[in-house]
Amino acid sequence: MGRKVILAPYDPLWVKQYEAAAGQLTAVFQPILVAMHHIGSTAIPGIKAKPTIDIMIVVTSVTAVEPLLPRMSGLGYLSKGENGIVGRHYFRKGSDTNHTHHVHVFGENHPEIARHLNFRDFLCHHQEDAQAYSQLKERLARQFFTDPEAYTHQKTSFIQEIDKKAHLWRRTQAVLS
Repeated sequence: MGRKVILAPYDPLWVKQYEAAAGQLTAVFQPILVAMHHIGSTAIPGIKAKPTIDIMIVVTSVTAVEPLLPRMSGLGYLSKGENGIVGRHYFRKGSDTNHTHHVHVFGENHPEIARHLNFRDFLCHHQEDAQAYSQLKERLARQFFTDPEAYTHQKTSFIQEIDKKAHLWRRTQAVLS
């Protein structure tokens, strides 16, 4: 049986799960670590999410990740390489049907870093948009319960719209500070 799209109500324990994983990952990435962030829907209070903790790690250079692969494997993370995003090293923890953690590693200044942080922060500060995203995800989870790829694909246009809003919002925040 393949993966299913199962959403859960926001759970404050997701923050604790991130913090526990971040402690382990910091020990692995310390020599090249620049920053670590909880991203994705589990980092946005009040919205439904697949209960998979997304972690973004910023490192001095993504090519420096290769020697760390045995330690990541020892923690239960499977290396998936770039996995569709040039300049990223992606890890998944868990089985093929139940992923508990996703780790996205980017070298400093990769454009995906700002995009992920802007998206998260914008939705944390704009509850109406966050609830619209949550409702879209609920509808798509019902429609594509047995097709996670279609579920993800169908969210793309909404995410791109939020990305635009989030980019403008971040620019406004920078001007105000």
